This record gives sequence, structure tokens and C-alpha cells, in this order.
Amino acid sequence: MLLAVAALPALPQSAPTTSTRAAASGLYRIAGTVVNAVTGEPVGHAAVAVLAEEDSHAVASVEAGDDGRFSLDGLPAAKYQLTASHRGFRTAFYDEHDEFNSAIVTGPDQETANLVFRLAPAAVLRGVVTADGGDPVQGANVLLFLKPRGHNPGDRIAQVNSATTDDTGAYEFANLAPGEYLIAVQAVPWYALHHTASEIRPRPANDPAAALDVAYPVTYFDSTSDEAAATPVVLPGGGRAQADIALHAVPALHIFVQVPRERQDIHELVPPPALQRSAFGIEIPSEAVLSQNPVASDVAEFTGVAPGRYELSQGNPPRIVDLDAAASLSVDPTLGIPTVSVAGTLQTSSGAPPPDPATVTLESVDSAQHRNPVPTAAIRGAFAFPSSIPPGAWQLDVEGAAATFPVASISVAGRARAGNLLTVRDRPLSLVVTVSLGATRVQGFARKAGAPGDSSSSPGGKDGKGLAGAMVILVPREAAAFRSLVRRDQSDSDGSFSLRDVVPGQYTLIAIQDAWEMDWARPEFLARYLPRGIPVTVTNGSGKTVRISEPVPVQSH
Repeated sequence: MLLAVAALPALPQSAPTTSTRAAASGLYRIAGTVVNAVTGEPVGHAAVAVLAEEDSHAVASVEAGDDGRFSLDGLPAAKYQLTASHRGFRTAFYDEHDEFNSAIVTGPDQETANLVFRLAPAAVLRGVVTADGGDPVQGANVLLFLKPRGHNPGDRIAQVNSATTDDTGAYEFANLAPGEYLIAVQAVPWYALHHTASEIRPRPANDPAAALDVAYPVTYFDSTSDEAAATPVVLPGGGRAQADIALHAVPALHIFVQVPRERQDIHELVPPPALQRSAFGIEIPSEAVLSQNPVASDVAEFTGVAPGRYELSQGNPPRIVDLDAAASLSVDPTLGIPTVSVAGTLQTSSGAPPPDPATVTLESVDSAQHRNPVPTAAIRGAFAFPSSIPPGAWQLDVEGAAATFPVASISVAGRARAGNLLTVRDRPLSLVVTVSLGATRVQGFARKAGAPGDSSSSPGGKDGKGLAGAMVILVPREAAAFRSLVRRDQSDSDGSFSLRDVVPGQYTLIAIQDAWEMDWARPEFLARYLPRGIPVTVTNGSGKTVRISEPVPVQSH
């Protein structure tokens, strides 16, 4: 017994703290609790991981305990992304907002051991699509749309998913974020039989086959063919909703279009007419079938057309006709709105060669009519869109093989306009697009704005600590360039931020607390925050990084 007692190590009079041991070893700890973002209850056995901030490779991972507690130890001083996942919850980054989150910074005097990771439970939306008589509709295309949360310019209803009904007519969308959703359904009656007016044998009025010439209109929840009357489905975090939709077959319409005979010159061949339709401003496939009798007539006929709004394009260059089809009709496409050709060249603000190859994309920003993006390739700086562009307001973006290049200005007929917006009217356009190749970052710290007369210059908020989770916005002085040049980030756990791919120019840097639900994209809304912002100038000679020496005051929303 005496030998056993003598072998016991001597106990120190006072044990060093965790932070003291970490500082002495140069290794640190990220720890906290994963909780349900809706109820606040612990989420046991969630998978928690830290990722390298620059390239997102996994550094360490751990499974939380029954009480949701987790601890990742032995981490070098660095900046990490923190992520968590669990069945029934949406995988997320720490304090995630939109595409931004707050990274966790380890090091001396950094408080990283008592984090609360709020994990949002996933919502589920399901339903059954039925036809007349209550029979299930198999193979229906169910489209899911998400309404924007704010009122920012350019925010639109977006299609986020689609599903096909099974043999019971059922569909399901799982792992959904909280939000307000809209549903549209497309389907073709399995028994439909469409005939054309060019058929030799006329059909008598009592011909049973006439009853089979039917179609389903695009139908919205709750079982309406009127898009304006669609009922939104509001899903909270972890919510469950049932959205059953009934389809009703109606007589199919026939749309007749005059088409010119083919010309002898192969370069002047006229493409066939096209019939497009949309749901909530998003182009969706049309079930209409195009047929033509080239011997008997110069008329193309669309059969199987359901009542609704369509866009008909025909000609070379094409003209566009908006149709509100409530009955069969003939269309003269020459009365439509003409489209125009758009081409141009790329150049850089520094005079260096433009990216080659690159993809140039036009995206409609017209509030009256949303159209699908139109891409084309730029080879050695030259580009031309393969299809003519309809009149309206458009946004032009340039993307290389591994990066997106901000558009500094667009010149038309020698007149330059800052930013990436252009207006297409009734004449062909030749553009000179100036892009920035610079990869300048603007870095700094955000701290809570102090009381008047507070001259503290330390990069921190309360007790000299940085303020995490603030929205940091780099606002261009040129209002016309706002959409193209504005940059955002979310401050990390120590208050640091890094705004990437900043184009040379004049800016004002601001930070706003609890701003993630606000209309940040309205320059007029941001105007009240600009007087307390920090002026920033970025030039072609600024280098890879511009560091802001004074803390950016975080203003209250």
C-alpha cells in the first residue's frame, strides 16, 4: 500500500484554465450547443464539422452529445467555417443568412467555447393531383416556386424545385427552407386525342373523338387556372403542409399561324413558329404540338393548346406576339413586336486582354415580362447572341472558366454607362463591355457604433470585441452601377469581413446590425446609413487587398 501511494503523482495546488492551456499550446477550441432554431431545444447527435475558410476542406468533425453539446479541440489559430447537420434538419453554416455566414476565428482572447448553433428543421410539402372524377394523375409535372421575402428591385418569384407524380398522383418536396411557396401543375390527359384542321375527313359535331380533343390548363394551388388567384403555402421551419390539386379537362384550342414558304437561300430559312408560356414569370414547357401541311397550305397549326397566356415567336428575325388564348384563333405574326440583334466586344479596365473564352449572358430585369437568360460565347473578346433579343431592360454578366468578371460599364454608340444594365429597343445594338480582371479584396473589422464623442479605434464592439453577424455593404458612389458593383459580406466571430472581387471605383463602406430581412438592394433605403459610412477608393494599383484601418461602425436597423 505504501508503494502504491508513493507512485501517485503530486496534485497541483491550482489547475490551469482551458484558455490558459490553449494559449500555452497554441491550440484552441470551438465548442457550443446545437439547438432547434424553432423550439430552442437541444439537437442531440448532430454532426458538427469545421472547414478551412479558404477552400472549405474538412479540418475536424464530431458528433454532438444527447444534450446537443459539441467540442472540437486542438485547432490552430485560424478562421474556420462551422457547419452542422442532422436528419430532419437543413444542413447549414453557423449563423447562416442567404449565401453568407459567420466564420469562427480561433486565437488568443477569442471566445469560441460557448456558441449556440441554431439548426432549422426542414419543412415538407406534399399533395395529390387528381383529375375529373377524382382519379389520380400519374406523370404530372409539379413546379414549386418561392416568393421573395423582401421588396428589393430585381427580386422575383423563383422556381426552386419540380417533381413528377407517382401512380397514386402523389408528389412530395422535402428539406424545404421556411418561406412562402406557390405551386403549379402541368399534365396531359392520358386519353387526349388531338386532331388537326388539315385532316381530310371533317368530324361531325357528335363524333365521340371530338370529346377527346381536350387539355389541362396549367393549374395552381388551390385548383385554379388563374395565376393571380394562386394560393400561397406558408411553411415555417419544420412545417408540414398538404396541397392537393384537382385538374379539370377543357376543350383544346387550335392556333393557326401564317408562315412564309422556305426561301432558296439557306441563310434565309425561316425557323418554325414557337409557342411559349410561363408561370409566375418563369418560362415553362408548352404541351402544344406544332403541325404543318407543306403541300396544302402555308399555315402552321398548334394543337392541344390549353387556354391561357402565351408568347408566339415567328419570322427571321422573329417577332413576338402576346396571346391571351380563350378560344381557337388565327395569328398574323407580322403584327408582333420585332426583336433585334445584339453583339459586341469585351475589353478590360486595365487594358489587359479580355478573358478568353468567356460566357456573356443577358438576363431580363423587366418587371413586366421575365424571360429566360440568353447566353453566348465570347471568343477573343467578340460575341454575338445567336437569337434576336426582345425589347426591354436587360442585365449583362460575363463569366470565365473559373471566375465571374464584374462589368464596370457598357458603351453603346460611343456613350458609356456605368454598371451592367442596358435597354434594348427597336434597333440592333453593338456593345463595348468593360470588365474588371482585378481580384481586389476589401478587408476590415466591424464594431458596434459607440456613443457620440467615442473616439475608440479598436476593432471591436462591446468590451473591444468585434461584432459578429452584421451585414457589411460596399456601396458604389455611381448609382447606375449599384447592381453590378455592390458587394456584401457577413462579419465573422471577431468582427472581421472580406469583400471579394471589388472593381476599381469610389465606394462607401457601411455595416448594419439585424439587416438580413431588410430591403438592402434599394439604394434609396441605404441612403440614411451612408453618412456614417467610411469612404473607400479602389484603383487598378491597389493590389490584391485593401485593408481598412479604422473599424466600420455597425449601425442599428
